[in-house]
Parts: sequence; C-alpha cells; structure tokens
Amino acid sequence: MSKVRELQQRRGWAWTVVVGIVKPTLLALTKRDWRHGEKVPATGGCVVVVNHISHLDPMTLGHFLYDHGRLVRYLTKDALFRTPVVRHVVRDAGQIPVRRQTEGAATAFAAAVDAVRAGECVGVYPEGSITKDPEGWPMRGKTGSARIALATGAPVVPIGQWGAQEVLPAYSARPHLFPRRTTHYLVGDPVDLSDLADQPLTPELLREGTDRIMAAITALVEELRGERAPAVRFDPRSSGINEIGNPHQQKREHG
Repeated sequence: MSKVRELQQRRGWAWTVVVGIVKPTLLALTKRDWRHGEKVPATGGCVVVVNHISHLDPMTLGHFLYDHGRLVRYLTKDALFRTPVVRHVVRDAGQIPVRRQTEGAATAFAAAVDAVRAGECVGVYPEGSITKDPEGWPMRGKTGSARIALATGAPVVPIGQWGAQEVLPAYSARPHLFPRRTTHYLVGDPVDLSDLADQPLTPELLREGTDRIMAAITALVEELRGERAPAVRFDPRSSGINEIGNPHQQKREHG
C-alpha cells in the first residue's frame, strides 16, 4: 500500500461535497491495493493516463489521486454539463467538457493544455471510452494524451488499474457490493517522450507517442493481472464496433 499524502490544493465546495460522500462510501464498500502512488507528482502540471474499465473507476481513481495529494481534472463527456445538479458539481470541480467525435474536442484539448500549464493534474483515458476488448485489456488509444503532453512538456504518468469492473461491470448499472472487491492501482515511471518534443505534431509522431503511452499502461495492467495482454491491442473500428457506447447494445441492435 503506497503512502498517502496530504492535499495541498484548495478543494472548493464541489470537491468537499464529493469527497465527503464518495470517499467514505468507497472505504466501506471496497478494499484497496495501491502501489507506487508516490510516483504521482506532488505538485506541478502533469498528465495522468489510465485504462478505463468501468463507469465506477473515475471515482476510484479520483479517490486514489486525492489520497496522494492531487485533485484530478478529467476530460468529461459534455452530457454531464447539461445534467441537472451534476452540472454544477462538475463545473465547480474544474472538470473539462469534451464533445466526443466532434470538432468541439479541440476546445477540450485547449482547456486541458491550459490546466496543465497552470500546474494542475489532468486525467485522461487514452482509449476514449470503457475498453471494448473482450477480456478487458487496454485497447487502441487516441492521440489526445500525447498531444497534451507534447504541447506542455509535462510528465505523462501511466497508471494501470484493475478491479473496479468487479464492483460495477462495464456498461452495467448493477453493482456487486458484497463481498467487498479490491480495486488495484499501480503507478509507473513517466513515459519518455523527450525525443518527440519540439517536433511538428504530425499524425505519425502523435501515434508513436500514443503507442508508448498505451504500452506503459498495458504493462502495468499485465503486472496487476499476472497475465500477458494480446500482442495486438483491440481496435473497435477494425472490429466493426462503435468507438463509444455499449457494444453489447450495438450487437443486439444489429443482431
């Protein structure tokens, strides 16, 4: 279990409310296996990149980072900013709206870059959605996290996670609360993108950076699971699956 750190940032009312509700709930309902949390920078701008396995894991990751002294700003689907009550919370908590698969994603990128340059911790799920790999492995990543990192020069901190999907399975609304499941987090060393810095952000360069990020995350997940990931990462597009949304629902609709 990695050693926790005290939060140095001002929380604001939204974070105070969320921490007051979510943290005690997670402490009561889950067990924790947290490793190398000290590798998350205590201060300064950084990009935290992590695999996505459940609708629960933004809360478990937020708990992990909070107990290691950081408030995370996620790139969050913009629908939450139109949801009653929730919209006030995500705005005050500094979350960043992103309109996936639209030109509006550029606005989210600019906001993320500004946040990192202001010394904040920005959390990115490079896959863009909960993994659609049949065995839950990290799938092919999108280039946003590499783009933010190369635009800011900030460290890219990879985190592998496993276990949240046992509490709340992917694309399910039915949690499995008992017996208590364990959420596993393992932090790796920053991804080295130094040789890609100060170069034109071509699609090839961004893909190289993204592949390094996904390789680092996948290696951490392999360590947590004690298994080897497939040699080729799952790609929804080449598999005929929409990149966002519930893949099981899509199969039923087209079945």
